[in-house]
Amino acid sequence: MIAPVYTAEVSPASSRGFLNSFPEVFINIGLLLGYVSNYAFSKLRADLGWRVMLGAGAIPSVFLAIGVLKMPESPRWLIMQGRLGEAKTVLDKTSDTKEEARGRLSDIKAAAGIPEDCTDDIVQVQKQTHGEGVWKELFLHPTPVVRHVLICAIGIHFFQQAIGLDSVVLYSPRIFEKAGITSSDHKLLATMAVGLSKTIFILVATFLLDKIGRRPLLLISSGGMVVILATLGFSLTIIGHSDNKITWAVGLCITMVLSSVAVFSIGMGPIAWVYSTEIFPLRLRAQGASIGVAVNRVTSGVISMSFISLYEAITIGGAFFIYAGVALVAFFFFFTFLPETQGKTLEEMEWLFGKLVGWREEAQKLKRKRKMNEANHQIQLGNNLTTDRRFAVDNKTLADFEVLKKPKRNKFAFACAILASLASILLGYGELFSFSLGVD
Repeated sequence: MIAPVYTAEVSPASSRGFLNSFPEVFINIGLLLGYVSNYAFSKLRADLGWRVMLGAGAIPSVFLAIGVLKMPESPRWLIMQGRLGEAKTVLDKTSDTKEEARGRLSDIKAAAGIPEDCTDDIVQVQKQTHGEGVWKELFLHPTPVVRHVLICAIGIHFFQQAIGLDSVVLYSPRIFEKAGITSSDHKLLATMAVGLSKTIFILVATFLLDKIGRRPLLLISSGGMVVILATLGFSLTIIGHSDNKITWAVGLCITMVLSSVAVFSIGMGPIAWVYSTEIFPLRLRAQGASIGVAVNRVTSGVISMSFISLYEAITIGGAFFIYAGVALVAFFFFFTFLPETQGKTLEEMEWLFGKLVGWREEAQKLKRKRKMNEANHQIQLGNNLTTDRRFAVDNKTLADFEVLKKPKRNKFAFACAILASLASILLGYGELFSFSLGVD
């Protein structure tokens, strides 16, 4: 739960999607390592193999324990505690430019109720929305904005798991067995291909989130899952009703399994974590994000534990037809209720939410406002550029100066996101390990 919230709060807006997809990336790396270790240790004695596989999971914990000592506190948390001096230092390190750091500091101070002209390093902050007050605002007396945000956060986490991708990932050996692959080595290699495909495409998604946006990837992913899951259900139904091995149906089944993890990983996989952590107001972010994670984990557990009972009751093909139906509902939910958040500051999110269906009007207003601000900024930048040229060092060319003006990907924020997400390797690795014991 902490990794997505922390990463969202240290990331500059220009790369927040990229950095906040790291928890999902590391979960997939953990799954891939689980597949590889399952194959590598499968030749050991039964009483030794699972112990070695379990012990290997301790390695990321060592790096996390060392790295966490170097991680700064979240600037938003520091400001909520009144530690403005420390927050300014962290923002200077995690922002693309000094101007952005000042803007982020001003936005967070406003959200925390601190006067903008306050320059003290330590201030007294009125803690008016902590503990019970936060939960009451979320569930008992939510404003239209909070209600919209909460519905989106719960919905995106629920549908991420309810479409049944965990059933594909965790029970892929059984799916391949139903498709006619009976050799243990072949099943292990096929499941390794599933993990590799999932990891490759989640890495691709990290570079697309801040270029294409959240909504397009989410709609492509959920729409693609409808087609893929329905096709997987169709191929498994054909195989199940045939006494002979149908080569084309087996090939189609394997292709759809690999396609499902790929299409899921470019959209629904990482975006659920990115989106749910960036839409909550500062005062509600920790508790709000925890609700989304709780829904995610509970739904994941229900789907994983019910899959075998489901396919024994209605056949394995029927199970995937149901998942395809859920994915279709997810597509319309995302299209109707979720606004685009790409490039928005965390404090601008409150502009976008409040009207479940009419959010597009607010998005247009915000777009016009941003254009006006950008135009004013360009005018100011032109004036500053004239002055800067006059006082530039003689041996610096204008081209060199323009390069210096361009923001670069922040390495410090990148390192913080990596360290915060390391524990996600254990989540993916441990999830696969536990099911390996139960399934094998």
